[in-house]
Amino acid sequence: MEKTGNGVVVKSTGNAYTVRTGDGSLTLCKLRGQFRLRGIKSTNPIAVGDRVRFRMEAGQDCGSIVEIEERRNCITRKSINLSKITHVLAANIDSLFLVVSVCKPRTPLGFIDRFLTAAESFRIESILVFNKTDLYTEADRQEMERLRKLYEEIGYRCLAVSATEGSGTEELKACMKGKVSLMGGQSGVGKSTLINAISPGLNLKTSPISDSYEKGKHTTTFAEMFPLAFGGDIIDTPGIKEFGLIRYEKEEVGHYFPEILSRMEQCRFRNCTHTHEPGCAVKAAAEAGEIAASRYLNYLSIVENEDMNLKEWMLE
Repeated sequence: MEKTGNGVVVKSTGNAYTVRTGDGSLTLCKLRGQFRLRGIKSTNPIAVGDRVRFRMEAGQDCGSIVEIEERRNCITRKSINLSKITHVLAANIDSLFLVVSVCKPRTPLGFIDRFLTAAESFRIESILVFNKTDLYTEADRQEMERLRKLYEEIGYRCLAVSATEGSGTEELKACMKGKVSLMGGQSGVGKSTLINAISPGLNLKTSPISDSYEKGKHTTTFAEMFPLAFGGDIIDTPGIKEFGLIRYEKEEVGHYFPEILSRMEQCRFRNCTHTHEPGCAVKAAAEAGEIAASRYLNYLSIVENEDMNLKEWMLE
């Protein structure tokens, strides 16, 4: 007898998907037929966090996904090899926790601002998590405080944690409780280690960073959603070397930078791109130091659809 069910995709491994139903049971499913999600071309038509309906024939141990609910939001980036195709990291997210570090490895500001832009385009709450504070020198701590001040003044919440020592993890857990949270960041910043620190029972696989280059190794291969012992779900994602944004219209990019959005109405022209126009309140604020130079330069690079140069945007 045919059986149907509904659930959320908690793991995606190529063409196989693990679906968790309302009672907590897991069902392995595959995609049948072609799906078009809101006209977006992506390398993965189904992502972790998608809510789906599946059908299972009698005697089969693998279900068939037959329907995908419309996404509330998602985090996407350009596919590595296909610049016009997107890759969906996760869908239907309540909060994004972007894990960064000022050492071992250092996170580029361009990476941070591109990730935040992707989240802002869907109005997803974003929180910066400065990890590995136990490794920071005094200079590193000063740099962290400078960046923390920069992003908090914009309106982003910032947390300082050490996954290995456990400091700051209680505050992090309080922010995640009862939510579907995405944990993103570059390879080696300690995402999986941090998840283990807040929910030890998950025991996610971790590995040390490369000693010779202080670069992270890819430990997490596929995105996966895990239930948190204290309530809520966390989506662990593979480490990303670069975060390429899908192309936005030049006039819309400013809407995803809060400090630019708050000044747009003061510009002389309604369709101002804040790049060259006279009477631009955003340019004036950047020149006066009211908008951080790094943020304005990263805004310009996104407007011009420039690829992120990691060496250029390293934390100095």
